[in-house]
Parts: sequence; structure tokens; C-alpha cells
Amino acid sequence: MKIFNNLKFDLIIKLKNYNLWGFLSKNMKNRERKIGPKFGDNYSIPKHHLKPTLYEDQINFDRMRMYRLNRIREQLAQNDIGACILFDPINIRYATDTRNMAVFSFHLMTRYVFIPVSGPVILFEYPKCEFIYENNCTIDEVRQVIHWDHFSWGNKVSLKALEWSKTVNDLMKKYCSHNNNLAIDVCDPAGINALKDNYKYKLINAQKFLEIARSIKSEDEITCLRAAVKVAEMGFLKMHEKLQANMTEEELWAHFHKVNIENGGEWFETRLLSSGPRTNPWFQECSNRIIQKGDLVAFDSDMVGPYGYCADISRTFVEGGKLNDEQQRLHDLAFENISHNEQLIKPGLNFREFAEKAWRLPDNCFDNHYPCQIHGVGMCDEWPFVAYPDKNFTNGDYSGSFEENMVICVESYIGEVGGKEGVKKENQYRITKNGLENLGSIPLNLH
Repeated sequence: MKIFNNLKFDLIIKLKNYNLWGFLSKNMKNRERKIGPKFGDNYSIPKHHLKPTLYEDQINFDRMRMYRLNRIREQLAQNDIGACILFDPINIRYATDTRNMAVFSFHLMTRYVFIPVSGPVILFEYPKCEFIYENNCTIDEVRQVIHWDHFSWGNKVSLKALEWSKTVNDLMKKYCSHNNNLAIDVCDPAGINALKDNYKYKLINAQKFLEIARSIKSEDEITCLRAAVKVAEMGFLKMHEKLQANMTEEELWAHFHKVNIENGGEWFETRLLSSGPRTNPWFQECSNRIIQKGDLVAFDSDMVGPYGYCADISRTFVEGGKLNDEQQRLHDLAFENISHNEQLIKPGLNFREFAEKAWRLPDNCFDNHYPCQIHGVGMCDEWPFVAYPDKNFTNGDYSGSFEENMVICVESYIGEVGGKEGVKKENQYRITKNGLENLGSIPLNLH
């Protein structure tokens, strides 16, 4: 202890000699900010100069957080569920507005949250990270995670899963003793078996309840989505500027990544950018192919941007800026496809009625069609999902209806079977009482 005190004293003297002690004393204060992380009174950190995230001053974060949490609890109450446990990082983000190594925790169950229909929200966080969620209005308690992946526990997986199930049982008895219905979104067999083999809970898939909760956006969420789309369009314009022959697809795609990250964005769900003959059929991910003169370059953003919200929009450019006749024909068909379908959608329209009235793909393009015509979007692609129907409408659930304040994407892919190239277009819209509001501004015919 004496040695430590002497070292501490020497450090203070050196700081004073270099006039740094006053600077640090002045700036070692708690940081107050609208978006996390937040620190409690016991933490002192240097003051940072922070660049505001797009539209940050227009968002009431606590109001948005409580809206989302209450949407989940409404679903639990309506479906007689005592509590839910969420492992999916996107579901955790929606419920609590907490983020920690999201992509890592997609493949390791290192974080989860317990949400009773009434009672405290308890976040189980990755070891040594419990401190980062001080002052979050959605979280009542943070505990260190009990996890049971083989990466961390090897042959002790079953023992750790049993320990986890005992904790779940304790929480259910304390906060949901009257209700044995427990909803879980994703969990591996070791965890599920530990619950089923030792306790008498009725386990229910929570994803339906989360998808329905997430489908109707608040005004604050709409602003987050506007920010995500704006950043995506900034990336599109940067790619449009940089596109030239002799660069690779990956070199072009890298410009998009840079724009997203430097504007507070998070990750990309896919790598869907392709050029020339790789644009047909669709779903050929970004490669090291060298773009040639006159190539079409098609891409789908699938971008998780600022605040964890997704921009899912698509465009098709042409190297050199001038379409040939065949490329123009494909562009015109895709433009017609989206323009027709966007006019149909309004609150109350049934999914089947939409599918019956939707634009008809040319016969020589049908076998290459995109998997859906419409899908929802929020923190990622979400319900609803309206497919291209088969003859008996058996290839999907067409029973739902569009609702006000859903946010949806209208999709089009035009690529003839055996054709040289294809065109991908997609816009992202808010459903209003009067129809669709395009959340973006870049025209579909920018090429």
C-alpha cells in the first residue's frame, strides 16, 4: 500500500509540473448525453467532443424506448404470456435500446433479457459489461450473464444450462407465479431441454409477438428510419460518384460501408452488390469481379444504420452513366413494377387483395422473381411479408392487412431467365392514412 501511495503521489506531482492536473480535474466529469452509454455517479470519464448523429435532436429517446417496451408487454398481456426471454440482439435492442457486440452475440448466446408482463426488466449482460447501461429507463436490473456455449464451457455446457434454467425458474416464481406461459425467441436445445426436463413451463415462440409489436412505428422510430435512409442515400451517391470501369465490386461496396460507419451506422445484413452478368440471376453477393465499361451495377442496401434502424433500398447504376436499349427496357419494367404497386397500398388493404391486384411480371422474368413483393422493415427486415402467390395462395400467409405507421419496402427485380443482366429497385415507405410516404429522395431512375 505504501508503494502504491508513493507512486500515486509521484504521478500527481508530474501532472502538476506539466500543467495537466488542472485540465484533467476540470474535464473528468460525468458525460450527459441523450443516447448511451450513460455512466452513474461512481464513474468519472474525460469529457469528449462528440459529433451529433443525424436527427438526434429530433428524437425523444426515453419516449421511444418506453413505447417499444410497452408494445411488447401489450403483446404478452393479450396472449396470456407471463414473461418473455429474448436472446436475439435485434429483439433485445428493440425492447431495451441496449447494444453490445451485436454481431458476436448473433452466434453466441452471451446476452439476454427477462421481461415479465409486469415487474422489473432484467438484462443479463456479457461479463464485465454490466456498468454500461446505467440510467437506461427500460432496465431495472443488470446481472452478469449465465451462458452455456461450448466455446466458453466445453463439456460443462449441460451444467451451465441447468444453472440458467434454475435462474429462470426463480424469476418466474417471483414475478409470474400465476402464469406458467413463457415465451422465448431463440434458444439452443441445451437451454430448452434444461427448462422442459426440470420445470413445467409452457414454452412458446416469442418471435410472433415481437414481430407484431415491432410492425407499428412511433414518430420517434420514423425519425430514426429517416436517418437510416438518409445515410444509405449518402452512400448511394458516393458509389454513384466513384463508379468506374476497372474497379472491383468490393472496392465500390467499401465506399458504402465507410459512409454508414462514419455516420453512426452499425452493419450490413448482406453483401448484395453485383455487376454485369452477375446481376442475373439475383442474390450473387459482392465479389472481386472487375467492373467493365457499360456494366449494370445493382445493389440492395440491407443496411443497419444509425440508432439500429434499417435502410433497405435498392438501385441499379450503369458504368459510364448511359444505358443501352436493353438496359433501359429492364429499368423501365422495374420502374413500372414499383410505381404500380405503391399506388395500391393503404391502411386496411388485405395482403391477399394486394397480391391479386399487384403488377404482373413478364412470363420470361417470373422464374427469376424476387422472393417477395412487399415486406416490413424496422431494425431489420420484418413482418409483414407478401410473396408472389401461387395459384391457390398456399405459399404464404395472406390473411393480414396493411396498417397505418407500418414501414414497408416495395421490391422489384427484373431479370429474364437466361438474360445477360438484371435490374434491382426498391423503395422504403411509411404507410399513412392517405397512402404511402417515400422515406427517401433519390429517384428510382437514377442510373
